[in-house]
Amino acid sequence: MAPRGIGSTERETECMLVPMRFGVVAAAIFAATVSAFCGPVQATTRTQTATSDYATVLNRVALLLQSEHRALTAAPPSLLRDATEEAQDASVHSIDHLSQLPAPRGNAEWSCLTEAIYHEARGETIEGQFAVAEVILNRVDSPRYPSSVCGVVRQGSERRNACQFSYACDGKSDHMSDAGARLIAGKIARLMLDDTPRILTGGATHFHTLRVRPNWASVYPQTAQIGMHVFYRKPVQVLSTALKNLQ
Repeated sequence: MAPRGIGSTERETECMLVPMRFGVVAAAIFAATVSAFCGPVQATTRTQTATSDYATVLNRVALLLQSEHRALTAAPPSLLRDATEEAQDASVHSIDHLSQLPAPRGNAEWSCLTEAIYHEARGETIEGQFAVAEVILNRVDSPRYPSSVCGVVRQGSERRNACQFSYACDGKSDHMSDAGARLIAGKIARLMLDDTPRILTGGATHFHTLRVRPNWASVYPQTAQIGMHVFYRKPVQVLSTALKNLQ
């Protein structure tokens, strides 16, 4: 039965324009419903031209679907996974998700990351705390910094106020007295060490609060601002490294 208010001629036009209006994404829906909605049109087409146009549209839809199928088949699985997981990953950065997780446990690396998140970002949003964890892990992955979480967060801590993360050398106790904030930091640390995708800071290796502006902030490209923190990525110095190797 035709939808109320749409006559045969109008229905013919709608059937032919659906894929043109909405593109390839709607093509699958269009193809699946064409027999239910547009089937009667073919039986009632009044002219040979209309029938030809209708067949042309269906052929085009078929070609588009074939092209899309070939493209999806040829695409690397990792690319398809990244494209579909980003929206799912966003839900990880929420208190609702964290509240459903069991009490976290881990080794020394987990303890160091938990401590750093707690002291550097416990006053930030959940996203802001994940973002700080991203910076630490980005440094771990970089040859410029220590290759462990504990090494990164403790770098320079042997000298007061000379460390990379201020809490590590400010002379204050590192005890995490706020149990709730400690639990959240621990869960975030567990998720990040378990390879939660780093999608918040664009590969940042540095951050600072809005209350200060270090010299490097005018040199390194800014990648994000989340809450009270601004994030930056240290450029890869390919040329300078190559020149050193030649010397």
